[in-house]
Amino acid sequence: MSKITGNEISPGTLINYDGGLWIAVKTVKVKPGKGGAYNQVELKNITSGTKLNQRFRSDESVDEAILDKKDFQFLYAAGDMLTFMDMENYEQIELAVDFVGEDQARFLQDGMKTMVNLYEGKPIGIKLPVQVTLTVAEADPVMKGGTAAPSFKTAVLENGLKIQVPPFVGAGERIIVATEDGSYIRRAD
Repeated sequence: MSKITGNEISPGTLINYDGGLWIAVKTVKVKPGKGGAYNQVELKNITSGTKLNQRFRSDESVDEAILDKKDFQFLYAAGDMLTFMDMENYEQIELAVDFVGEDQARFLQDGMKTMVNLYEGKPIGIKLPVQVTLTVAEADPVMKGGTAAPSFKTAVLENGLKIQVPPFVGAGERIIVATEDGSYIRRAD
């Protein structure tokens, strides 16, 4: 672990504080008229999800936690457990669907490469590819001749997700979708 000063904490910084592992969600640097400057930080506990607002003076030091980021391959889902394989040593780990997040777990495909964040060998987060290619299972028909018609229609993807797509996208087509919010990006080649 490395030491950083209180004013070096920025959103996304992972620190060991008060016996727990915390990630900085929001930070505001404050320079009051009287007294020393400080950094007002909103922290979120990695394990419990509780939030904490804390002031860190600029001369105060904290322990920054270092994450290991490793490539894992998604193998399969069994019930509410997801199995991933380490791409280096082929060891397998199981993560609960609610750990990954139901919305994110919907985008997992067999053989997909993901990034797992580890702290002291324990997984604390997962990062999916920015985009995935999925097949449109069904799409609403296009209304002919309606110039005031909406420019998007509802489609259901192979993973059961409902999204808005342009009118020219039909059932059976492969499209590229953003994993962050499930939005349509473009047709797949």
